[in-house]
Amino acid sequence: MTEKIIFFDIDGTLLNTGGAGQRAMERALTAEFQIEFPFEGVLTAGRTDRGITDEILQRYNFDNTSENRARFREAYLAQLPMSLKDSPGLLLPRIRELLEQLALHSHVTLSLLTGNYAEGAWIKLRHYELDHFFQFGGFGDHDADRNDVAQAAINVASTEFDRVVDGSDTMVIGDTPADIQCAQAIGAKCIAVATGVYSSRELESHNPDHLFEDFADTDQVVERILAAL
Repeated sequence: MTEKIIFFDIDGTLLNTGGAGQRAMERALTAEFQIEFPFEGVLTAGRTDRGITDEILQRYNFDNTSENRARFREAYLAQLPMSLKDSPGLLLPRIRELLEQLALHSHVTLSLLTGNYAEGAWIKLRHYELDHFFQFGGFGDHDADRNDVAQAAINVASTEFDRVVDGSDTMVIGDTPADIQCAQAIGAKCIAVATGVYSSRELESHNPDHLFEDFADTDQVVERILAAL
C-alpha cells in the first residue's frame, strides 16, 4: 500500500496556546528591538512567522534583512518556552486520541504543515507532549506564502521517502482558509476544523473535502480521513 502523509497544522488545529506565541513575539520585540508592538489588528491565523516578521519590520521601519529577521527569530524562540508556561493553553478536543488512532495505521505518516518557525513548532509540540507523533514537515521560517510552505513540505516528504511524493498522496488538516488553499495548491485533500478563529460557514466557503466543528467524535473523524486518503 502506498504511504500516505497527513500534514497537520498546529495552532487552532491541534492546540490553543492561550496567546503564548503572540506574547513571545511582543516580548522579543521589547527585548531585542526596544519597541512595543500592538498586535491588535494584526492577523496571525493561517499566516507564516516569516510573513508576520516582515510586517513587523516594515511597520517599524527596520530594514528587512536576514540579520534583522534572525535577531527577531532568536529572541522569539528564547521567549516562547516561558510564554507557554505562563499561558492557559490546552489541547483541542480529542486531539491526542486522534493522533494515537491514526498512528496505528502503518501506511499513514503524520507530518506538519505550519506557519510556525520550525523550532517554534517543536517547542510548542514538546510543551504539549505531542512531538513524538510527527517526523518532519513544512515550516514558516523562509516563506511568507503558505502555498510555498506546502510545496516545501512535499519536497521534504519526497526526500524522506526517497521518491517523488505527489499531492494526491497527502492530506492537509487545518483550521483556516489558508490551510484549505495550500492543500488545493498542492493537489492534496483537505480536512477543515472550526476550532480556531474561523467559523464552519467561513471555512465551508473555501470548499474543503470535509469539515468538522471539532474532532470530538474521533472514530468518525478517523473513518473520514482514512476513506479520503
